Amino acid sequence: MNSFEDEVRQRIRAQGDDKLLGETSDAFMRQSIQGRYSYNFSWMGRPIIQYPQDMVAMQEILWRLQPDLVIETGIAHGGSLVFYASILELIGKGRVLGIDIDIRAHNRAAIEAHPMARRIDMIQGSSIDPKVVADVSRRANGLRTLVVLDSNHTHDHVLAELRAYAPLVSVGSYCVVFDTVVEHLPAGLYPDRPWDVGNNPKTAVNAYLAENADFEVDDDREAQLLITVAPGGYLRRAR
Repeated sequence: MNSFEDEVRQRIRAQGDDKLLGETSDAFMRQSIQGRYSYNFSWMGRPIIQYPQDMVAMQEILWRLQPDLVIETGIAHGGSLVFYASILELIGKGRVLGIDIDIRAHNRAAIEAHPMARRIDMIQGSSIDPKVVADVSRRANGLRTLVVLDSNHTHDHVLAELRAYAPLVSVGSYCVVFDTVVEHLPAGLYPDRPWDVGNNPKTAVNAYLAENADFEVDDDREAQLLITVAPGGYLRRAR
């Protein structure tokens, strides 16, 4: 580790101990989520619906790991698929596999027409359908793989996704579970959604970690970001 990396690590640890900074970050997250802040951004022309801090973190992870395959559940407008594909394009290898129960025709057309489409594959179907899981497992066989879970955010669905896809993650790579922040938000914030406090990706992560010792939470990543929709959701495969 060089002196620059040492300096960054020390600063991150100091941030993690800064109570006022943490409270300010939490307040920003609560207020900005209600204002749909994540809908403000796009990547190479496609809406990404993510916080910039998380996308910078994903870039860091991708650049360091240089995976052969990135699997993402949940496609929406395809912005994150394009983002991951563009980083892989710079690396010079790798593919992105997106899975969604409903890929809207206009979104599929826009993704397939995008310059990064050469590195993107898509599967339409439930991410926890055994046939879909088997297909994805076949494609990931023998590849250095990173997984991103960002589809249905209920406890049962995310836990099923973790059990299906986390085993595909290579040692040293990540399974990133987005929207664990729901557990830390006011109850009832999503009245039109089936997830809420007590029933969300964070509760699923806690349940999965209790039954699987292969993964650990990357606490340094959360201290680095401060503003993230995935607190406790950056899971690194340790063994």
